[in-house]
Amino acid sequence: MNIALRTLLCGLTLPALAALPAAAQSIDVLPDELKALYTDNIPVGPSAYDGFEMPAQPWKWCHSESYMGNPWRVSMTNELERLVNGAIEAGVVESFELSDSNGDVTQQIAQIRAFIDKGCSVITTIAGSSTALNDVIEDAFNAGIPVVTTASAVTSPYAFNIQHNHNVWGYDMGIGVADYLGGPGNVLMVEGIPGSPIVEHENSGGYRAFEEHPEITILGKVSGMWTANVTKNVVLQFLATNASPIDAVWTTGSETRVIAEAFTEAGRDQPLITGSMSGDALGYWKENKDTFKYYGGAILPTVAAHNTFRAALRLLEGQEPLVNTILVPVPEIRGEDLGEWAAECMTVESGSIFPVAPVEPLSEESMNGYFRNGAATPLYDYATTPDPCAG
Repeated sequence: MNIALRTLLCGLTLPALAALPAAAQSIDVLPDELKALYTDNIPVGPSAYDGFEMPAQPWKWCHSESYMGNPWRVSMTNELERLVNGAIEAGVVESFELSDSNGDVTQQIAQIRAFIDKGCSVITTIAGSSTALNDVIEDAFNAGIPVVTTASAVTSPYAFNIQHNHNVWGYDMGIGVADYLGGPGNVLMVEGIPGSPIVEHENSGGYRAFEEHPEITILGKVSGMWTANVTKNVVLQFLATNASPIDAVWTTGSETRVIAEAFTEAGRDQPLITGSMSGDALGYWKENKDTFKYYGGAILPTVAAHNTFRAALRLLEGQEPLVNTILVPVPEIRGEDLGEWAAECMTVESGSIFPVAPVEPLSEESMNGYFRNGAATPLYDYATTPDPCAG
């Protein structure tokens, strides 16, 4: 909700307030620093978990993945499992079970339904669709099982979503390109998995930024599927059939290194590349400091795992969310900041290694603001995040 709309709320009558979008009413209960993360395109409503009777300990933790085909997803799942294993050792969680539908939404629905039948205590998920899972999520809710989505929000009012504002993320990457160009220029867009809720939001934000800068020409868009070899191949194919100079590549994924390599292999000048930072990109930067041009941020698998764990455990402990979708800030990383993120072990071969944010993007204190009775997450300490070079 924008500042002007928030200011107007103070003078509205109850009927007028009731006529406002649900999102405008819902986030007004949040602290100001959290309200600022929301925009009108984020669907948010009241939480369904007021007075919800949570399952008794020890809990059965079930995680539904929609795609495990890239290092980011594998890293996120491994870190979530590490955190849950700590809760198992403490005796509050009984087991951890994982399913992977490999991009098949129908299969993911069936797997979640199987989790319901098994009597899972909580279901966490990266949803393959923003709408297709709604019925099975409602079924889980009716069976007394809370559902927590991460990195890919759904429209079901019965889910508790944790995500970044991917629309703003895509927009910020577009503005970063515009600021770098400072005028006319040609851009290639590289999206993730077509149709994914995340991609739809990111693309929308990117197009919005470029609409504000009509001097910028979008030469085309390719789908890299958030997978390194696919991304490299589609970029190489585009370069082979498009001779126009490319000044920047707008992307939001963590495949920046292979995009840079594709331009080198094609004998093309290096463009500015946006995206989320990864270990292999930092390794590439260490070897190509004079040519690698980068602007972006850090959407990290460890952070996604931590937010999922914290939100789900708080729910199970009886903390009540104020809204059904909570947002997590994305740390900004400029080219001159890369030295602060690079670790000694990171090389161009470090595709499965991701940096750890020096400061937790959403602190425990900030997360408390999303709950009516917010309190520190049991069995959690950001300082215990594994060193990316330790493995």
